[in-house]
Amino acid sequence: MFDWMVWTTPVAVFFICIALMLVGMTVWEFKSPTTLRRGWLPMATTRGDRLFIGLLSAAYLNLVFIGLAGKFQEWFSLEAEPSIWISFVLSMGLLALVMRKG
Repeated sequence: MFDWMVWTTPVAVFFICIALMLVGMTVWEFKSPTTLRRGWLPMATTRGDRLFIGLLSAAYLNLVFIGLAGKFQEWFSLEAEPSIWISFVLSMGLLALVMRKG
């Protein structure tokens, strides 16, 4: 059924992290209901809003990295394409930033 998907370790870790975040956010919401607050995003958001925005941002950052990996290899004269783990770490950092400061 999932033969079309390239299930590499980074992809699996990425989706496992998303699932764990959703479970954690659900538990957190039951324990401590969220309120609207303003950060540097142009609107008042809840934790769930920031998670959604952060996940979308992380996904797009991963897609951009994958799309430009060949160019990075060419531009920086690398022997091989840069590791997908780089985009995973950058994506999780972006998600953390949006959750914390957004």
